[in-house]
Amino acid sequence: MTSKQNTQQKILDAAERLFADTGFSATSLRQITGMAEVNLASVNYHFGSKKELIQAVLQRYLAVLMPRLDQEFSLLLSSQKPNDLSKVLSVFVEPLLELNRIQNRGTTLFLQLLGRGYTDVQGHLRWFFNHHYGRTLDKFVLLVQQSCPALPASEIFWRLHFSLGTIVFTMASNEALKDIAAADFNEVVEIDGVIKRLIPYLAAGIAAPLQSD
Repeated sequence: MTSKQNTQQKILDAAERLFADTGFSATSLRQITGMAEVNLASVNYHFGSKKELIQAVLQRYLAVLMPRLDQEFSLLLSSQKPNDLSKVLSVFVEPLLELNRIQNRGTTLFLQLLGRGYTDVQGHLRWFFNHHYGRTLDKFVLLVQQSCPALPASEIFWRLHFSLGTIVFTMASNEALKDIAAADFNEVVEIDGVIKRLIPYLAAGIAAPLQSD
C-alpha cells in the first residue's frame, strides 16, 4: 500500500469509528486526525471537507452493498406477480452480511452509520443517496408498493422510516441484546440471526392494514 493510500485508509478507519460511536455532528476533524495520527491538512487534501469524508466512509460499504441489491431487486421485479414482502426484505440479508468482509463488524457499523445520517440530520446524505443510488432505492420502493397495493405512497414512506428506526436501534444495542439473550434465554445469537429475526417483524409492520378513522 502506498503512503497516500495508507493515509487515506487511516483517516477513513478513524472517521468510521468515531462517527459510529459519537455521531457525525459531534465528531470533529481534529478528533479524527488525532486518532489517525495524521495532520489536519491531510483530510482536506484527500477528501476536501467533512461532508465528503462522511460520504467516503459510507461509500466503502455502499459500493459493495448497492450493486448487489440492485441486481436482486431487478430479479424480483422481473417476476410476473407481486412478491411477498418477507421475500423482498430477505434480499437484504446476504448483501448486508457481506459487509463484514470489508471491516470487522462491518454490517453493524454500516447500519449504525446509516442511522447517524438520520439522527444527525445530515441533509447532504439525502442528495448523495439519491444522486448515486436513486434508481436502486426506487426499485425497492416499487417492490414494497407491489407487495402492499392497499397502502398509499405516503403511508409506505412512514412505515419504511419506522422500519429503519427499528433497524438502527437494534444494531446500536446489538451487543447488549445478545448478552441478554444469552443470560436470560440461553440463546447464542450472532448478527445474521438478529437480522433474520427482524425480517418477519418488519414485514408484518409494513404490511399492517390501515387503521380506519
